[in-house]
Formats: sequence, C-alpha cells, structure tokens
Amino acid sequence: MRSDQHGHLRRHHFPRPHWHGRRLFLLPFAFFFGGITLLFLIGIGSTIYVVLTQGRDPFNGNILVPLCGLPIAFVLVSSLVSSIAFRRFGRPMSDVFSAIDSISEGDLSVRVPENYPRQFGQLARRFNHMIKELERADQQRRNLTADIAHELRTPLHIIQGNLEGILDCVYQPTAEHINNTLDETNLLTRLVNDLQTLSLAEAGQLQLHPTRFLLADLMDDVITGFASQTSSLGIDLKRIVRDSFMEITADYDRLNQILSNLTANAIRHTQKGGSIVISAEASTSGIRLEVNDTGSGIPEEDLPFIFDRFWRGDKSRSGRANSGLGLAITKQLVQAHGGTIDVQSRDNEGTTFAIEIPQ
Repeated sequence: MRSDQHGHLRRHHFPRPHWHGRRLFLLPFAFFFGGITLLFLIGIGSTIYVVLTQGRDPFNGNILVPLCGLPIAFVLVSSLVSSIAFRRFGRPMSDVFSAIDSISEGDLSVRVPENYPRQFGQLARRFNHMIKELERADQQRRNLTADIAHELRTPLHIIQGNLEGILDCVYQPTAEHINNTLDETNLLTRLVNDLQTLSLAEAGQLQLHPTRFLLADLMDDVITGFASQTSSLGIDLKRIVRDSFMEITADYDRLNQILSNLTANAIRHTQKGGSIVISAEASTSGIRLEVNDTGSGIPEEDLPFIFDRFWRGDKSRSGRANSGLGLAITKQLVQAHGGTIDVQSRDNEGTTFAIEIPQ
C-alpha cells in the first residue's frame, strides 16, 4: 500500500489467475507431454506386439510384467515432470498474463508475486516496476487536470468579480481596478504559455535555435536581470566562470530561461544575507552549469517530486506568482538539449542544481 502526492492511499493486490487464461496457457504443456507420452505408449505397445507375435524363442512370461509396467511408470514420471515444469515455468508466466489482463481492463494496482527463482523473479520485479511507473504516470495525469483547474480558477474568479463589480457600480472603473484585472489576465497568459512550452517539450516538438555564444555573456544577462531584485532583498548574486572564453552551442533564449528559472527559484528560498552563485565549467561530457544557494533547502522526502508539474515546496503559501511549472519546464528544456539535471539539497543548508549539457 502506498500514497500518491496528494496523500490518497492506494492498495496493491496480486492478480487472481483467470481459469480460462490458465487453461489456454496449459495447452502447450499438455500437448508436449501428452504427445511424448502417446509416442512412448505406442512404442511400448509395438514392442510388446513384436515380442508376442514375432519372437522365435519361447516367450518368457517373466518379461511381460515389467514390460507392461513401463507405460504406467512413464505416465507417472511424465506427470511428475510436467507438474514440476509448470510450477517452475508455467505458473510465473500465467501470473504475468493474468496481470496483463487486469492492466488491459484498467487496473494498475495489480502486482505479480516476486518470490520466483532466478530469471522469473527478475522478470516479476521488472514487470512490477513498469506497472509502478505506469500507475505514477496515470496518477500524475489525473492530478494535472485538477491542478490546472485549481490554477485557473483563482484568476478567473478575480477577473469575473472585478468586472461584475464595475458593471454593478460597486467598483469605479479606476486605473487600480483595471490594472488588477490586467495583472490576472497576464497571470493566465503566463500559465497558458508555460503549459504550452511544457507540452511541446514533453512531446519532443519544441523547436530549438542553437547558436554559438560565450557562456560568460549568458550568465551576465541572467545576473543583470535579477540584480535589482537581489539587491533589494539583501542577497548576494554572483557568477563564476572558469574560462571567460568558454563557448557553447545551444539555444540562447532557452538556456537563459533555464538559468533564470533556477535563479528565481533560489531567490524565493534564500533569506536576507544569503548568497546565490551561478557557475560554469568544462566537464567530460561538455559543459557543467550550477546554481547554488544558501537558502532553506529542500526536505529529502520532497526531492523526488520537485520536477513534477505544479509542485510547490511550501504548501502553506499560495504562490500565485509561481505557477509551479518552472522546474518542470527547466527539466524538459535541459533534456531537449540532450542534457541532464540533478539536485542536491539539505534542510536549512542550501540547494545546488547541476546541469550537464553536451557540446
């Protein structure tokens, strides 16, 4: 039994094999061992017939008893061998097929017993891992619908309330109320654009426009964009570039978006007097970029979910300026460049996002 990211408990169960499916799976075993048994019985019968009818020497009756007992012994041995073979090979595959039938009917909570030996145990574990990922993806899809509805509801209600208030003469059509309504429409526009970027990146249809540029120039642009904000908050923002002439071939705007998302995330979780460092250096696979902060950090139990859509670390904050899509978009943009992103964090000690981009 496990819980999803919204706290709902999900109970896993093992499939009950359908008799029809198991009977179909038994047919190859039955044909194989039945055919061998039939051939052996025909051979024994032919041998007895030849001995009784074609033998030149007087027939020795003492041979008849063990000769007639061979078919019975063979049937018993073949039944034992077929039973062992089915328990060893047939039952694990039958359980897998039953689980597949349950999955095809929409039941993703099914699991296959993993207490089988050797390769079948590995097969069961890998099958269960695959179903676990499918279940997680399905749950994320369901959560996404609810999250989008939640994110859209608040600005729509504010826009509707402001407009109705103006029409009912409750509010005057002043610049303040109009600007508040415009801010909400901008928030909706940003949310829709983020969702579009994310969906295109996940589908592999996001168009990149790679150019050759200096990393130092890119990082200077990011620093300049946040300089006034960090200065007013009392946060030290700086960059470190090992080689001022280090170049990279990538989409400048998208890479700027990646670093800006990570920097904005670091600012939200860094207190006054803290620092944020953006660094770049060459690595074995290409270029390594890091955004390191001395902020509040991320709890260990939250680390697996930080790149999920609409995930927010602080559940008590409304975070209306933060849609919860920044890190999800960042990961997809990094992967669109053929790179990887990793995070290391400790509570109250800070967080480091590390990006590897191939050259």
